[in-house]
Amino acid sequence: MNKKLIALAVAGACVVPEAMAQTANPVTLYGRAYATFESVEAKGSVGTIGPVVRRNRVVDQSSLLGVRGTEDLGGGLKAFFQLETAWKLDQNDTTFAARNSGVGLQGAWGSVLMGRWDTPWKVTTIAVDPFGDLTIGGITSALSGSGVGNVQALFDRRDQNVVQYWSPSWMGLAVRLSYSANEGKTTAPCTGAAAGTSCNPRSEGGSITYTGGPLYVGYAYHQLRDTAFGAFAVTATTPPAFTFTTPLLPKHTAHALFGNFTFGPLKIGAIYEKLKRGNVSTRATTAGTVIGFSDQKAWMGNVVWTMGNMQLIYQYQKAKDGGETIITSATVLQPIQPTCTVNTGGVQYNFTRRTFVLGQYSRIKNNATSTCNFGSGDERVPTVTAGQNPQGISLGLRHIF
Repeated sequence: MNKKLIALAVAGACVVPEAMAQTANPVTLYGRAYATFESVEAKGSVGTIGPVVRRNRVVDQSSLLGVRGTEDLGGGLKAFFQLETAWKLDQNDTTFAARNSGVGLQGAWGSVLMGRWDTPWKVTTIAVDPFGDLTIGGITSALSGSGVGNVQALFDRRDQNVVQYWSPSWMGLAVRLSYSANEGKTTAPCTGAAAGTSCNPRSEGGSITYTGGPLYVGYAYHQLRDTAFGAFAVTATTPPAFTFTTPLLPKHTAHALFGNFTFGPLKIGAIYEKLKRGNVSTRATTAGTVIGFSDQKAWMGNVVWTMGNMQLIYQYQKAKDGGETIITSATVLQPIQPTCTVNTGGVQYNFTRRTFVLGQYSRIKNNATSTCNFGSGDERVPTVTAGQNPQGISLGLRHIF
């Protein structure tokens, strides 16, 4: 018995330094539990494809669990880490630690981290969206590269293998820079690229913002290199139609101007985006071959009216152009450029700063070549075809801790 007590005492003494270290530099557990009950459908028949019938569903809205901590290294320098994982409330198919996770150093000069993290584009633009980039009314229904070739929210990214710099705030100005290492670089051509070329896929961007009192404004830029994009079918006036799947884009860039302003109980926000996809890597002379894309323009405006614990929210989105350009002939004509609009109304009741309920109605209208859909994940209505119009209602509960 005495031997057991001595062993326990020795073990306790061994863990004292670690416990003291955690007391001096605490590790924080945090999280978010957020789910919505929704009823969604997609109206409209396209050829032999009928509408997507209305169905009910429970959707997890990026619930998360994380742990983060710091250590004071002296001289104003700190080490920090974060591990963040999703935990889906609606089903048990979560991938561990797929959210913002990294390690870095922080000083008076700013912060540098390595790991996996949301890009500056994503962090700064979703700050203007009262729904975040979540729910059926979120920013990614029509913005960040959505609505072309069944691609949704290409620039609403969390990059892997990333190095980022975050500046301190200089009189309200802040800068973020991001570089994702080109670990996929080879001397061989990318899939779909012309022979004799090399493949160097990469992702990089930055943002600059100003925050002062009721005003928040900024600019964000992101570019992708050697990136496959979308799936396209060109309808000719003479059958058969030419189908082009996942063209390779040597350079794909996105620019965004955004801001919001609060005065009294009202908060208004807006974003304007321009995306340039340029030419594809392969060249051909056959009529119907996709050779490039037009520039896509997208914008969003919203207003939030706060009345005590209740908020009334309206958000409008529109995306225009960005579709494929092809080699034409007398019988093969340029396809119609995609256009979509999104209208969302919401009522949010804040029980506390940590817990709210949110009711929404959202409707998307696509033209014959547009593929805008709800969100970029489980919010999407499945099997929607270009020209169909998703719509739905949603009731959600969010709690953060």
